[in-house]
Amino acid sequence: MISAPSFTSIGLLLGLSLFLGLAFEDFFARAETKRPGGIRTFPLLAMVGGLLYLFDPARFVPFTGGLIALGAWLAIFYCQRMREQRDAGEPNVGLVVPALNVLAYVLGAVALALPPWVAVTTTVTAVLLLTGRERLHALARRVEIKEIVTAGEFLILTGIVLPLLPNTPVTTLTAITPRQAWLALVVVCTLSYASYLAQRYWSAAARGLWMAALGGLYSSTATTVVLARQAKSDPALRRNAQAGITLATAIMYLRIFAVVAFFNLTLARALAPSLCGLSITGLAICALQYRFGPRPAPAAKSTTVPPTSVNPLELGPAALFAVLFVAVSLVSNWAKAQFGASGIYTLAAIVGVTDIDPFVLNLAQGGTTGLSNNALAAAILIAASSNNILKALYAAFFAGGRATAISAAILVLLAFAGVGAALVVAGL
Repeated sequence: MISAPSFTSIGLLLGLSLFLGLAFEDFFARAETKRPGGIRTFPLLAMVGGLLYLFDPARFVPFTGGLIALGAWLAIFYCQRMREQRDAGEPNVGLVVPALNVLAYVLGAVALALPPWVAVTTTVTAVLLLTGRERLHALARRVEIKEIVTAGEFLILTGIVLPLLPNTPVTTLTAITPRQAWLALVVVCTLSYASYLAQRYWSAAARGLWMAALGGLYSSTATTVVLARQAKSDPALRRNAQAGITLATAIMYLRIFAVVAFFNLTLARALAPSLCGLSITGLAICALQYRFGPRPAPAAKSTTVPPTSVNPLELGPAALFAVLFVAVSLVSNWAKAQFGASGIYTLAAIVGVTDIDPFVLNLAQGGTTGLSNNALAAAILIAASSNNILKALYAAFFAGGRATAISAAILVLLAFAGVGAALVVAGL
């Protein structure tokens, strides 16, 4: 006996098919030629698909027969349309119309057989892809082929390489496994890649403080160098550059917290008060700098800010990060074995003049055993503070001192505040 569908499922079927048909007709309303489908056709197709599914929900024989019939008719329509020529003389070979008709038919069975979120997600995604044609094509024209290749490489690194790596240590010198090292690479590169794409393809990133905020997600050090040079070369942008240097460091604290929380929630809780406090302090100072900083001359024109980063998913930077991660893990274990917690604190101060991500991730993933979470949190705070001292030197050097002297002093104060927080956390 065929079980009757619920009124909710039927209502969902009709509502989603009407929504799809309405979007279809509105999108093709100005088309010169009539296309099959619309606000009447799609609900009918959905109801037919749903009824044929109910006749045999186990083997789908009637439903499959209906799908074959619809496919045959659409094939005939498609062959006919291929013979027609557009005004520019190109064959009209788009598959959007046949695909949407098939989707409307399948939607009937989906709405009755699967959870509601599947039908809703499928329909909304189809409508967004249909109505976003111009924006999607414009995006495709803007994106360079090397970006597409890089995205493919990223999928290979995450979907193929990561699952194949062993999750057991391969040496007694470190507890870090190959999969942990690769996962650390993937997490950091993903966050940096999102910032890189926003800086490269989002025009708003070149105005105001957006570039500094996005740069803080990628590399606050690189952002500091770019903004310091900008403050020296263009006095009209000095206020934005000074506030942006502070903002990039404030965002850096949040980035460290997010990365640590991904791997070690317990350690993240120990870091939360200090990192959040330092970030809030940096954001407040940035707001004061932007509010009361020197105003640019009325005739000055803002220039476009170049991106602060290179593609973090390219094999060179990725391989360098992986090597640094393993090297930091080995050195950390050696420092812990030879000097205890004081050795880790000293190493934290040293790695601050380089990339602190490998050091932070090594501690978050348990690469250095035998230390309490408070000691690990203190080491991370010391590394961030050491990195702030380096950025203060960069800000003073690349801007000639006076242009970003206030920002450099603020970075030094944040560094001392971070060291103070580390002493409190470590109980020293």
